[in-house]
Amino acid sequence: MCPNLSIRLTVRRGFSFLVCALTLNLGLWQFSIAKAPTASKSQQNQPVSQELSEADKLFIELRDAARKNDVTRSGQLAAALVNYPYTDYVRYFRIKPQLFDKGNEARADTILDEEVYAFLRAYEGTAIADRLRNDWLLVLGKRKDWPQFDKEYSLFMLDDDTNVKCYALQSRLAKQEDPKRIGEDALKIMIDPRNFGSACQELVPLLVQAKGLTISQAKALGRAAAEMNLETIGKRIGGDDLLATLVRSARADASKAYRDFLQSNARLSKEDQAMAWGVLGQFLAKRLDRNAIDAYRRQQQLGFDALLSTESQEWKVRTALRAHDWQLTKDAIEKMNPAVRQRDPAWTYWYGRAYKELGSPELANAQFKELEDQYHFYGQLAREELGKAIFIPAKVKVSEAEIKGMAGRNGFVRGEQFYAMNLRFEGNREWNWELRGMSDKQLLAAAEYAKRIHLYDRTVNTADRTKGEHDFALRYPTPFKEQLSPIAKNIDLNLAWAYGLIRQESRFITNASSSVGASGLMQVMPNTAKYVAKKIGMNSYTNERLKDTQTNLTLGSHYLNMVLQDLDGSWVLASAAYNAGPSRPKSWREKLTQSTEGAIFVESIPFNETRTYVKNVLANATYYSLLMDGKSSTIKQRLGTIQPKTAVLSELP
Repeated sequence: MCPNLSIRLTVRRGFSFLVCALTLNLGLWQFSIAKAPTASKSQQNQPVSQELSEADKLFIELRDAARKNDVTRSGQLAAALVNYPYTDYVRYFRIKPQLFDKGNEARADTILDEEVYAFLRAYEGTAIADRLRNDWLLVLGKRKDWPQFDKEYSLFMLDDDTNVKCYALQSRLAKQEDPKRIGEDALKIMIDPRNFGSACQELVPLLVQAKGLTISQAKALGRAAAEMNLETIGKRIGGDDLLATLVRSARADASKAYRDFLQSNARLSKEDQAMAWGVLGQFLAKRLDRNAIDAYRRQQQLGFDALLSTESQEWKVRTALRAHDWQLTKDAIEKMNPAVRQRDPAWTYWYGRAYKELGSPELANAQFKELEDQYHFYGQLAREELGKAIFIPAKVKVSEAEIKGMAGRNGFVRGEQFYAMNLRFEGNREWNWELRGMSDKQLLAAAEYAKRIHLYDRTVNTADRTKGEHDFALRYPTPFKEQLSPIAKNIDLNLAWAYGLIRQESRFITNASSSVGASGLMQVMPNTAKYVAKKIGMNSYTNERLKDTQTNLTLGSHYLNMVLQDLDGSWVLASAAYNAGPSRPKSWREKLTQSTEGAIFVESIPFNETRTYVKNVLANATYYSLLMDGKSSTIKQRLGTIQPKTAVLSELP
């Protein structure tokens, strides 16, 4: 019988079969193992921390040096970790900085070919080998070594790097393939300008020269970059100065830019006018300005929808929804770039709604049926449009043998050890790599295994991947219930909603922290915590106590209840307030011109993060309610109707 394992942050009071697996795989890893102390029920889900060994600390420092492409420091640290068990990662962190410069651009002059290929041969089929192959493809693309690039690209498993894909298109162009076909493929992958690295920036002018893209299409890509404040990228791709100037004006003051353009637009070509109105429509819409609909209607009359940026295409639909202009909603979705339209189920749902509102129920239902068996916000809305109840699919059971069999899988063992060092990026890479190719039953066994070792974020992530066989108790777990339930009951806070929020906020990672300082299960900000602690009489509160799960749940739950009361009991507004602060949803509501259904209000939230957040929290709450009570109000009831109301200042932070 192996002893209990108590390690830092993530692996907590694991089962004996887990501990044995870890012990067998520790090798020379200098890692502290100690028998965990007996814990009370309220403490059993708390992380038990252990100090890292000196070797572990050097390894983490090596990882950080490699991220900065610090060749000298990476070499020194790698040399000091000769006997460290993660030889592959040590080697990778030594090689990677030599492939890129300080600006993280691939170096064509690197002479590490022999070492890279030796690494790929030694670790072929592993997550870290695929990562190095990704890096190496960027180097080969920079060199324009297309024969070797094509060979390695065929072995690249994840194929999730837009820059590598742009080099692959350059390779096809160099082989004299049809430029038109390559241009079509380029438009499918060049959706988000933030991913336009040097390969994509080189590709666009090459395609224009080869007549694979028109000058107008190149300008559209450049304008999309400028709209995201990436003007340098925009100019390299082919953006024009005239519309770049308009973008800057619209970003600074969209209302003024709109008024000015009303006076000067006739001087431009119809194409430039259409693009300008599209730009203005987007920036006005993001400020919920009432003139957004006028800008988009003017653009609609002129046409050229295919040249609008992704952002402008999507905000055109949202603006039409907010104006209750169902014909424009339908037309805008039909004219979307197919790659944009297909990547988000929102547009399938709203296309169906447009048909319904325009009096074509059969065409509407055809759209809803595409979504009805999908377990997300729009799947729930679509089922209700079809008159069907939202449901929890039948639970598929897995055997103990199947669950225990996951303990010895190399990716999980390595992932758990990385989590123990708080290296979540590396841990997720190893864990997710192990999931590739698994059947639904295997995924459920892996999710249950993750739950048993208290890796709840992996529980959710893994269970979410199943296609036909499900266990929603794993997709929507309820850890910490003995702590959270009494808190929620005491303040009459809906427990399903609270769990839906925690699932979205932290995925049940107790030591989760954000870049802006929010921490813990409910991602409470320090200033918010102090405010709530004072209001509820929590004496001697210090922000250090936010790390305590009980304190975090108490303060987060009370704050959620406070914003709910402050926002007239609206789950939509309160969820948005928890993410973006109470003043913002109040100002968004104030800008309404008419009573608006909750789903449309959510769709037109100006912040991408908050919009996605609210959708997920409410969809989560629906499933949690079904799991907890066997019944639930409909998603439309949860969304409700948002009424125009003058914003009132609140003292809530």
